[in-house]
Amino acid sequence: MSKRVVVTGMGIISPIGNNIEDFWQGIKEQRIPFAPITYFDTTEYKVKLAAQVKDFHAEEYMDPKAAKRMEDFCQYAVAAAGQAIKNAGLDMEKEDATRIGVCVGSGIGSLQAVEREHTKLLEKGPKRIAPLLVPLMISNMAAGNVAIQFGLKGKCTNVVTACATGTHSIGEAMRYIQCNEADVMVAGGTEAAISPIGVSGFSALTAMTTQTDPKRASIPFDKERSGFVMGEGAGVVVLESYEHAVNRGATILAEIAGYGATCDAFHITSPSEDGEGAARAMTLAIKEAGITPEDVDYVNAHGTSTHHNDLYETMSIKLALGDHAYKAVVNSTKSMTGHMLGAAGAVEFIVCVKSVMENYVHATAGYEIPDEELDLNYAKNPVTDRVINYAISNSLGFGGHNGSLLVKKYKND
Repeated sequence: MSKRVVVTGMGIISPIGNNIEDFWQGIKEQRIPFAPITYFDTTEYKVKLAAQVKDFHAEEYMDPKAAKRMEDFCQYAVAAAGQAIKNAGLDMEKEDATRIGVCVGSGIGSLQAVEREHTKLLEKGPKRIAPLLVPLMISNMAAGNVAIQFGLKGKCTNVVTACATGTHSIGEAMRYIQCNEADVMVAGGTEAAISPIGVSGFSALTAMTTQTDPKRASIPFDKERSGFVMGEGAGVVVLESYEHAVNRGATILAEIAGYGATCDAFHITSPSEDGEGAARAMTLAIKEAGITPEDVDYVNAHGTSTHHNDLYETMSIKLALGDHAYKAVVNSTKSMTGHMLGAAGAVEFIVCVKSVMENYVHATAGYEIPDEELDLNYAKNPVTDRVINYAISNSLGFGGHNGSLLVKKYKND
C-alpha cells in the first residue's frame, strides 16, 4: 500500500497577495488586479492588460547577492518556498536533508534574459553575452535555487508541461513520497513571462484578451469571454508522508489523495473536443482516492476564459462526474489571478487546500452572462453553505497535457 501524502505548508507570490493570508483575503474580496502592463511599452500591442506581481522585493526573502543571480521566476519560487517551509515548521537542523526534495517547475523560464541578451548579441556581438545567461534562463533553475537556498539535498527535479506544470510538479512530488524516494517534498510552480515576446507570442495565437476593462477581461465561463489575461508569480507547498508529519508533530492542512495525468494526443494548443483526456485525468484521481464521482464537492477548473478551454473543460467535467457535475461547485481562480501559466496549477491547488480547510468556495469573479453551452454551477457567488470534503484542481497544458489533483479534508485519525 502506498504512503499517504499530506500538505503541511504553503507559500505564494501572486498578483493579489504575496503571502497566503493576503492572497486568501484577496480571493474572498474578489480582488481584480488586472491593469495596464508597466514592464514595457505596449503602444504597438493589441494586448494591454496583465496581472503583475506588486510590492515584491527579493531582498526580503533572500540574500541580495543571491537574488542578482536569479531571474524573477526563480526569485518568486524561492520566496514562496521559504514561506511554505516556515509555514510547515520544518526545522532543517532536525531533518535529514537527503530525504527532503524539490519539484518546482516553470513552463517557460526567463524570456526576459533571452530578450535582453539577444538584443545585446545583435547590437554588440557575441563577446558581450552575459556569462550567466544560460543558468539565468533555463526553467530548472527554479528548483535548483530553492534547493540551494534551503539546503535540500534529496531528489531535485522539475516538470515542464506548459500550463499544467504546477499541477504535475505537485503530483510527481506526491509520487516520490509514495515510492519512498523522499519523506518531504517542496513542490509547485512559478512563472514570470509578462515580457514583449511572451505577450506577443500568446497574442499571436489569439489566446489572450484585448479587453481593456479590467472587470470584463478575465471572465471564465461568461458568454463574453475573449481570452486570458497573463499573470505571474509562484505557488509552493510542502508535502510529507503522513508518518513523517505526525512524527514531527506537524500541523496537517489537508491530504492529497489522488493524482491523474493524461494526454489528449490531439492538438498542440486545443484540448480534445470531447473533453475525454481531461475527464480521464479526473477519473484517475478519483479512483486513486478511493471515492466516487458523487463525493466530489468542488472542481477548481483550469478555466482560462478562452472559448475552447471553457467549453471543452465543461464537457470533461460532465464526462468525469456524470449527473453529479450539476451538483458540484465549479469555479476558476484565474478570474482573479489571470493565467499564471506554469504557476497556475500550484496556486489553484493552494486554493483547494484552503477551501477544504474553511468550507469556502470562492466566486468566479466577473461571471455575469451565462453561456447556453455552459450549464454547470460556476459559483456566481461564494459558496459557504456546504462542507467541502473533496476538491479537484484541474490543469490543461499546450501539447495536450492534463493534470488533476484531488484534495481531501484532513480529519484527525
